[in-house]
Order: sequence, then structure tokens, then C-alpha cells
Amino acid sequence: MELSKVLESKAKIRFQDCDPFNHLNNASYINYMINAREDQIEKHYQLDIFKLAKTQGISWVVGSNQIAYLKPALVMEDVVIDSQLIRHTENQLHVEIRMWNHNKQELKAVMWSTFIHFNLLKQKRWNHHEELMKLFQSVVKPVEANNFEERILQLKPQKV
Repeated sequence: MELSKVLESKAKIRFQDCDPFNHLNNASYINYMINAREDQIEKHYQLDIFKLAKTQGISWVVGSNQIAYLKPALVMEDVVIDSQLIRHTENQLHVEIRMWNHNKQELKAVMWSTFIHFNLLKQKRWNHHEELMKLFQSVVKPVEANNFEERILQLKPQKV
């Protein structure tokens, strides 16, 4: 069975995560997007990062995030969050996560996250084992952009 390369889920923007303008707070975008990715990989790839941490002492830590806010997400709005692995190395994952309106006609935000594989017991960067590398190889879906800014230009709707 072939695994999906682009994973998708839905969320509702909650009041407590919004600013006084009823827009999703800029820091809350990261929480919604990372939480969606965690749920997606567990559901679609049976990759439970918390179980791995508990049973094997390995997990991932966020090395960096780059985010572009394109349109506001509003209180009680239904959104779609999709994500994909765009690149991987022996000890890093590079993921793109996008937030859309309910019918994916309006892109609200794009985030690139770098996750560092980490051995919690030894407190240091750790290489992915062979089984993980096979999984990543089977689901990676690169994007044709050399950097984040170029990718945002590709994704933004062109104004005529």
C-alpha cells in the first residue's frame, strides 16, 4: 500500500487562540500547524512520536520555523491544514505545512519547520534508524523552491 505524501486534516479556530481583532494570534498558527502534523503522521504513518520518546528515548525537536501569514484565520472558522515532508537527512526532517480556508481556495499561512532527530537519553542529535529512513524516502515530496521566500511567491495567488 502506497502512503500519502500530502497529509490533511481539519481544525476549528478557537476563541482563546485569537487576538482582539478575532484573528488567530500569530504564535497560535504554529501550535495549530504542529499539532495537525503530529496527528497526521500518527494517523497515516502510525508514527507516534510520543510513544517513540517513551519506549526508545528518541524524538524530534524543532530546530527552526519560518512562517508567512497570508490571510487571517478568524475565530470559529473551519480550516484545512495539510503538510508534507519536503526533504530529509540522516538526522533532520524538513516539513512544509499549509493552512487553508475550509474549501482550500484561500491560503492563510505557510510554514517550513526543521525537526532535529534527538536522543533524549544521551541528550544529543541522533541519526534516524533504517526503518525511519525507508519511511521518509517513501513519503518525501520535494518542492521546487530554493528557499522559503521563493516558495511563498510560488504559492501566493498571482494578481493580474
